[in-house]
This record gives sequence, structure tokens and C-alpha cells, in this order.
Amino acid sequence: MAIQLLELHQADKLSACKISLSLGLNSEQNLIEQFLQFNRKLMQASTALLAFHQEPYLWHRCPEKLQAIDSAKIAKSLNTLFVNDDLIDSAHPRYPRLIAFLNVFKKKVQRAVALHLRHPDQTSLGYVILFDEEAEAFTELQKELLQAHCCNFMQQLELKFNHDELKELYEQEAALNVSKTKFFSIISHDLRAPFHGLLGFSEILAKERETLDESSIQNIADYLHDTSQSTYNLLESLLNWAMAEGGRFVYHPINFKLRQITNIVTDILKTLALKKHIELVNEVDENLKVYADMNMITSVIQNLVSNALKFTDVDGSGKVYIQAKAHGEVVEIYVKDTGLGMTPDQLKDLFQPRITISLKGTAGEKGAGLGLALCKRFVEMNHGKISASSKEGEGTLFKVVLPVAREHVDLCVEQNKSQEKLV
Repeated sequence: MAIQLLELHQADKLSACKISLSLGLNSEQNLIEQFLQFNRKLMQASTALLAFHQEPYLWHRCPEKLQAIDSAKIAKSLNTLFVNDDLIDSAHPRYPRLIAFLNVFKKKVQRAVALHLRHPDQTSLGYVILFDEEAEAFTELQKELLQAHCCNFMQQLELKFNHDELKELYEQEAALNVSKTKFFSIISHDLRAPFHGLLGFSEILAKERETLDESSIQNIADYLHDTSQSTYNLLESLLNWAMAEGGRFVYHPINFKLRQITNIVTDILKTLALKKHIELVNEVDENLKVYADMNMITSVIQNLVSNALKFTDVDGSGKVYIQAKAHGEVVEIYVKDTGLGMTPDQLKDLFQPRITISLKGTAGEKGAGLGLALCKRFVEMNHGKISASSKEGEGTLFKVVLPVAREHVDLCVEQNKSQEKLV
């Protein structure tokens, strides 16, 4: 069975080559190229072959260049060569099967050696094979050096994988810290005025309670409640403003687990849900990742869930669900409620910035009416889409579509830079 060698630009499934891309397959610092070239020179062999599990291609390095091989046709034959062995050489009982496997390259292979690549914890990563048509056998020293080099390579890979994971976590924390710093620098002035009133009237209640009649106490209580509610709404608006403010906002997309932000949202809003006797259900998978600005999407999900709670019945039967699923190159996020629903006319203008008056919620909640317009802006800045479907009296379903997590984010650098200029 003959195989076809593909140029790298002909390989249309590179996005599935997670390990290879992380090793700089398409960059100047191509660690796969360096690894195979070093092994070829070490063994003085003309051809090197590298296979990673779960990737659609094998990497073939001959004296001329690095090429790809579709592994679908030969992966099974290669996997059966290794059972519990790490090295297959001329003394191994399965060596004839190795030579037979290499015959697909239309060469009269005279010598070959295959090595099992394992992580430090002994889990298998893949295989490397060196072969050519020379009659002189590989020496024991060459094979020992090959094993030592591959061991060092695997240790470097482990460090790189750990570094990449820590870098992703650092970016997530850095993004959150930037948002917090900006937020706290904004709110001090805008919250000062309502707090003067809150402190003044609460001091009257604390120190002059005996001098007040029931009517005065009720008036003060009403003022404190209304001011507290409006201040809370202001706080939410300021958060959105801090994130969306034109010249000072930086669009910073990263890979992150969607469950991280849905957990944050449910923690923030669970008190409101309990107060309204609504069941808030977070059904997002722990391992589902998206590629987006973490702060912006947190704001979107929180706004949608808050709205769902706002318009869901308080009789104990109400439910609000947060759900998500991967669908090809995107992740679809759903916020669903069993609340009041909307009319076709309300749906028509739902995301328009001109909306300035919002309906009262099931517990009389007030709102500024700009939240969904901001949600639409945030989602579109993240190259996503937002939509809603509803039937009056039967609840509402919001759907947010975002890019799935990317394994090779370098391809998006220029796109991100362009997006930042637009914000």
C-alpha cells in the first residue's frame, strides 16, 4: 500500500494537530524539524518519521524537507508494533514487521530503529522511527544516544506544556485584574452622592429613632430601599461602562473554560434567585472552552441571567438555566427561563441601543434598559452572535455563539490588533 507525501500547505487538517502546532510547526522555531534533523544526523540516517497519537498526520523528514503523511491509513499498523516495548531494533522479534511497515515508502529499507516516546509519567505520546537503505547497522552507541535525546526531548515537552498551561492561567488572572483596577478607579466618584444620603438617613434611624413617628420611619425606609436599589443598578452600569468605554477598553481574547465564568455568575446571583424562589441551574460542562475576552463574556452572561431572574415568576415554579454545547468551530451558550416571555414587537427591538426604558420585573425591579444593547456589542466584538426567541407567557431563550478555544492563537494576532483599533 503506497502512501502520499503532502507538502505542509496541502495538509488541510492542521488545526487538529494540537501538539505539533504547540511545537511551532508553522513557525521559524519549528521544534519538530529540529528534533527530526538532530536524530537523522545522530543516527546518520536519511529519513526520520514522527507520529503523535490522536493527530491526523505523521511527519516525514528526508534530506530535502519536512512533509506530512495522512495517518488514517497506516496508524493502526504502526500502533501494533509497540506493545510493552520502547525500542525496536534489528534484534527485536517484531523488527520484520517494522521493515514491512516501512515498505509503504517504496524504498528497500535495509536498517531501521523505532522508539516509543513517553511522558515522564510513562503515558505514551507517540513514536519516532529512523530508517534508510544503508547496509551498515546502527551501533549500540547510536541507539543509546537516541534514547537519551528522546528522553530529554520528552522532558522539555513536559516543561513546555506546563508553561503553556500556566501562561493561560496567568492571562486569565491578568485580564480579571485589569478589569478590577479600571472598575475601582471609576466608581468612587459616581457612588459618593447616593452614599451620602444612605449614611445620613441611616444615622437618623440609629440615633433619633425615638423622635420619629411611624410615617417618618416608613418614608426613610422607602428612601433607603429605593436609593439602595438605584445604587446597585448604577454599580452594574458602571461595570459595563468601564468595560465598554471606547478609548480605554482593550479587547483581550484568551482561551478559558466557560464554566469559570458561569460559576462566578451563579455565585453572584444565587441570593437573588433564592429571594425570588427561583431555581438557578448551571449545566455548563467543566471542560468546554471558548476563545473570547473573559471580562466581556462574564458581563454578558451575568446580564442575561439577571434579566432571566428579573422576569421569572416568584411562585416557586420558576427556573433559569445556563447551558452550553460545542458545535463545530463555535460554542453555543443558552440562558433559558420559564418567565413572562415577550411579544414579537418586544423581540424586534430587543438589542437596539435606543431602548431607554425597561419593563418592571416580577418583583417590581427597575432597570436602565441598556443591558442587552451592551451584551450585543460585547458579543460582536468577540466575533460572536446573540439572538433571542420567546413566546409570551412561556419564557425566553437567549443564545450566544462564540468561537471555540483555539490551539494556535498566533493566527489571530493581526485580527485582534485590528479589533482593538475599532474599539
